[in-house]
Amino acid sequence: MRVAVVYPEVLDMARYRELRREFPPFGALYIAATLEEAGHEVRVFKISPNQIEYDFRDFDVVAFSISASATFNLFVECKLRSQFSDRAMIIAGGVHATLLPEQTLADLEPAAVAFGEGEDTILEMLGRYESRDFSGIDGVCYWEAGNIKKSKERRISRNVDRFQFPARHLIPESDFIMNDRMSNTSMRMTHIMPGRGCPFPCRYCASAQTTAQYRTGANVRKELIHLIEKYGIQGFAVVGNDFILSKTNVNDICGAIQDLNLQWATLSRVDRVDPVILSAMRSSGCYELEFGVESGSQRILDAMEKRATIEQVNFALRESHAAGIKNKVFLVHGYPGEDEVSTEETMRLLDVVGRWIERVSLFRFVPLPGTFVYNNALNLGIRGTPHSQDWDGDWGKFHIHHNHHHWWGDEHDFARLTAAYLRLREYVEDRWPSRFNANELPQDLWQEQSRLFARPSAWVAMQRKEATVVGPTTRSLRIVA
Repeated sequence: MRVAVVYPEVLDMARYRELRREFPPFGALYIAATLEEAGHEVRVFKISPNQIEYDFRDFDVVAFSISASATFNLFVECKLRSQFSDRAMIIAGGVHATLLPEQTLADLEPAAVAFGEGEDTILEMLGRYESRDFSGIDGVCYWEAGNIKKSKERRISRNVDRFQFPARHLIPESDFIMNDRMSNTSMRMTHIMPGRGCPFPCRYCASAQTTAQYRTGANVRKELIHLIEKYGIQGFAVVGNDFILSKTNVNDICGAIQDLNLQWATLSRVDRVDPVILSAMRSSGCYELEFGVESGSQRILDAMEKRATIEQVNFALRESHAAGIKNKVFLVHGYPGEDEVSTEETMRLLDVVGRWIERVSLFRFVPLPGTFVYNNALNLGIRGTPHSQDWDGDWGKFHIHHNHHHWWGDEHDFARLTAAYLRLREYVEDRWPSRFNANELPQDLWQEQSRLFARPSAWVAMQRKEATVVGPTTRSLRIVA
């Protein structure tokens, strides 16, 4: 069959003069690679606020890969405005679909939604193209007699080496080969995923999979050799929640790639490093470690269920620096309970550990869909989610960059919190200034990005007046001229 795989382009403007890509659409590219291996003809399409409408009439199947909740309304708009054949089977998957399958099915109205690991699921779904009967397929949410049905979860694969490498050849090289992305270098690099899933319970983090899967060193080496030979990469960055989940696996990968002479960067928790593993990583080319420090307040770390201590922050940054690895720190400001005192504690910690830090990225708290705080929004006094009365249908607000929304507390609380954030931001930007001259970024540019990603339910309702539902089995939408 002819299959269109559709993914959203999410651009980051944090402390940068120009919009930049975060990393390749791995979910879409892994699915595309699986489909190609099975003999299907695949094309990959990118949607963005400026490119939302396509003619999909030549495709039997259109698969929406919803990688982030902030982009959900882009898919709704794409479905409303694009053209599909009368027999097109529209399906959806990805992180948002895994976290909220019933909502995705109800609001997007595809034929079915895949949740969880999708490589095997999508092949089974395509096998039901004629019948549109998805019963008996694990990991699927679907329509049955006008009602929503959800099957049992699909058991994840123990052997992830069996999956094909991402189908990077289906997207422009400029979408996955990047420069100026590894600290203060300009090396030619790309991103890889050496594993999947994160078992840690951090309450602000949305992990669609809590069981960890590990690729072998031999498999990672094979992918990197392919990237060197075909694209001439000099380095890579790891995409994922935490690279150092299994030190046995990390040692396996480091040993397998040591002779490739690549520089690389990865993420880690502060409680996962020690001098031995840091030495193994550095000897295999690890150039930068990115630590999710989040806060310098033990009270806030405990509230986040971070399961890390300030002492571990000190130890991790000091030992990584001693091993010859540069450190980047991620901070999250504004978690429920944040105040001037906790903000001051964060700045005091940065005073102590700053000599070991190369870069800092500061974010404001967002109750991302699928997180503990999102699922317990009412108990935590969080507003603006589908759980609260002031929900406006704007999924675009769940964006981690330049988030300015009032999520909790009264107006006085929010004013104090904002003032504390601005003080922390000024501290960070003064001590770790961006080499991309953030001052040239217009103040309202991030607001425009947020507006473009926002498609409130009232807007969608207005658009639906111009659309008709085509058949109870496909449930696809066709715009009436």
